[in-house]
Amino acid sequence: MRARLVLLGSKGGPAIRPGGPSPTSSLLEIGGRTVVVDCGLGVTRGLTDAGVSLKALDLIFITHLHSDHVLELGPLIHTAWTAGLATTVRVFGPPGTRDYWHGFLQAMKFDIVIRVIDEGRPDLRQLVDIVEFAEGPVLAEGDLAVSALRVDHPPVTDCFALRFDHAEASVVFSADTAYFPPLADFADRADILVHEAMLTEGVDRLVARTGNGARLKEHLLASHSFAGEAGAIATAAGVGRLVLHHLIPADDPEITHAHWTAATRKSWTGALTIASDGLVVELADESSA
Repeated sequence: MRARLVLLGSKGGPAIRPGGPSPTSSLLEIGGRTVVVDCGLGVTRGLTDAGVSLKALDLIFITHLHSDHVLELGPLIHTAWTAGLATTVRVFGPPGTRDYWHGFLQAMKFDIVIRVIDEGRPDLRQLVDIVEFAEGPVLAEGDLAVSALRVDHPPVTDCFALRFDHAEASVVFSADTAYFPPLADFADRADILVHEAMLTEGVDRLVARTGNGARLKEHLLASHSFAGEAGAIATAAGVGRLVLHHLIPADDPEITHAHWTAATRKSWTGALTIASDGLVVELADESSA
């Protein structure tokens, strides 16, 4: 297994539109581990399109419980189970993740029970281990270490950036956050910083086509980062590559990669990737750079 980052879903926010990208999810293959970060709508198809065997699911991390990050967690695991999953999947998430999972199991109780009886499958309810975490160390296993930093995403208080450290590479996911300078220390010298981003010129057009435009704009400005702010964090952290992810807006035909690049270059001169669904970043190229 080659070490790689795959941006499965690149859109910020839960709504999907014809021909547009999917909400946020990522695949990190590192140290022989299959790691999923966030499970927005479309994560299951994204993983299979990336060549991942669903029955090999290993570790899943949820940064926070907004629907565009967790909506398809249950369906992903259930679909993996119907594809032959027979080993334990560990899910790491903020407080409330266990409630989500138990609610999903209750909603799917009939299907799960009947498939165990009729198809001889192992009991899905015994194949998932939920670990709720807070700020600090999350996992240390073999050569892989995972840590979390609480970021600024009001009104959500339990929203966490995640750092994955391994000999092959170090990768940091900002999660959803307003401009948050402590994130630079958390991402210090990482090979890759995956940071959410907004574009000023796209926000007004985005809120104009929603029914709650004024309130949505208020939320976006208080809880998310502009591309130039992501660039400032990357510069302060001295990372190897900045990946703009969870793009807002991601489906505006008037917004191109050139717009994202121009906004980011005001504060970041290093290697830059603009996310799109299915885009692959090879970690070997980053750690040896």
